[in-house]
Amino acid sequence: MADAPTLNPFEISQRQLDKSAEKLNLDPQVHAFLREPMRTLEVHFPVRMDDGTSKVFTGFRVQYNDARGPTKGGLRFHPEETIDTVKALAAWMTWKCAVVDIPYGGGKGGVICNPKELSVGEVERVARGYIRAIGRFIGPERDIPAPDVYTTPQIMAWMVDEYSTIIGYNAPGVITGKPIPVGGSLGRGDATARGAVYTILEAAKVIGLNLKDATVAVQGYGNAGYFAAKLMEELAGSRVVAVTDSRGGVYVADGIDPQAAFTHKKATGSVSGLAGSKAVTNQELLELDVDVLVPAAIENVITEKNAGAVKAKLIAEVANGPTIPEADEILYKNGKYIIPDFLCNAGGVTVSYFEWVQNIGGYYWNLEEVQKRLKEKMTHAFHDIHKMAEVNNVDNRTAAYMVAVQRVAEAMRLRGWV
Repeated sequence: MADAPTLNPFEISQRQLDKSAEKLNLDPQVHAFLREPMRTLEVHFPVRMDDGTSKVFTGFRVQYNDARGPTKGGLRFHPEETIDTVKALAAWMTWKCAVVDIPYGGGKGGVICNPKELSVGEVERVARGYIRAIGRFIGPERDIPAPDVYTTPQIMAWMVDEYSTIIGYNAPGVITGKPIPVGGSLGRGDATARGAVYTILEAAKVIGLNLKDATVAVQGYGNAGYFAAKLMEELAGSRVVAVTDSRGGVYVADGIDPQAAFTHKKATGSVSGLAGSKAVTNQELLELDVDVLVPAAIENVITEKNAGAVKAKLIAEVANGPTIPEADEILYKNGKYIIPDFLCNAGGVTVSYFEWVQNIGGYYWNLEEVQKRLKEKMTHAFHDIHKMAEVNNVDNRTAAYMVAVQRVAEAMRLRGWV
């Protein structure tokens, strides 16, 4: 019997790269270089806890490739953080920045901790301790972190303050996703979801899907999932019929009020039990008969076991890595149109780039300007990928990789690295 496919996120990212490298006839030396991160850092740092004891935390920072510019990527505080997850996310950030054509390489970081079990003061000391540990390896022109899982704009504010203290002057451009008063950008809050909806609007045009009153299911109702539901209603006129979170989900055939579902979740801890709804599980949501499916939760939820049961015409991957390679083949064969994660959710890093530009220039844009520029970037990136897929008769994920890898490889060649 053949071995079951690996769900190691970094190995999945390598397999996706390998597929595009074959289609591109990529130079073997370039391919080999792009399969591994350029720099991987592991740090251990002490933090004084509220009870007076010290605890040693482990953190990571991966700088995957900086051929196109300083590395860029989020920081996660998670009790089950692993180096393979961080490496995979850094790789995907490399391709994400290249696919939307912003002058960054990809990076990612994390600390093994559970912020839910820490006091506010302990979270702040972990944040500052991590920056002291990696401070010499980051900077506005070197590597630019940002918020991710269980990290917040407030945590970013502490981090930029710690970094500025270390170097002796204010350097807001070292971190993005900051609060507005300390150099954050307008439009960052819903940027990931807004960018995704801009790509959904374009995808609907090319596949002939009328989004007016089209049905939408959203798996994962955190920040990105909530805004995706809200903006699909506001910008596309679609009807969100199902949403889920880690504790369960709800279905309403006539449509769910995204704000009401979010308010209920904040009050009770879950969307489950929303008035007038039927219960639906995360697994059931993926197989609902809807027009648009938005996986916005965790990785590896669409597998070879359930891909054949996915009925949605359009799948917009707001989450990182929700579809494993074996499922990709099934969905493509079944005529499903996928907007791959590192295009679909690139709105966040795009507005982070805008924030960095504003920090460097010391001139800040209004919300209308941010959203206009975001729409231009996402729309252009979508059509680059759609065209690559059509010309080469490949699925959209492979096409996205081909666009991104080509751009990174060209930068490496011009620099004389290979």
